Amino acid sequence: MTDELTLLAEAGATAVVATMATDLWRSTKDTVLGLFRHGAPDRGDTLAARLEENAALVRAAADSEEVRRVLCGVWARELAELLRREPACHTPLARLTADIDRALATGRQTFTLEQNNTARESGTVFAVQHGDLHTTHAPDRPGRADGGTRAT
Repeated sequence: MTDELTLLAEAGATAVVATMATDLWRSTKDTVLGLFRHGAPDRGDTLAARLEENAALVRAAADSEEVRRVLCGVWARELAELLRREPACHTPLARLTADIDRALATGRQTFTLEQNNTARESGTVFAVQHGDLHTTHAPDRPGRADGGTRAT
């Protein structure tokens, strides 16, 4: 792994762990799970449980900064492995890290994610944030106005 990806994994871990036990946690957790589900959909539930357990450790700790320091190492390894497996996660992780850093620096305890989708020339857009979108295409049936496409 390149130094750049290692640094991104470490910065991402630091940002994610910093939001544990804050108002930013829920949206951060959802975004992180979306990244991991992209790379390994079958790990989503396990990772969600681990993230929640880690956040509970931070909330319950007498020295939350020490717990965060330890968790940063754990999540840096997880994120480094994700970036190695799924290079496409580089940009979303960098964006999440920057959003968290900005929110924490300004004292804002929430941040907004923006998504713009455009369909042109009879195109269709299927979009989602923080999760997976599965679509199926049914054969055309007489009487169906939508041509048989269904989102599930």
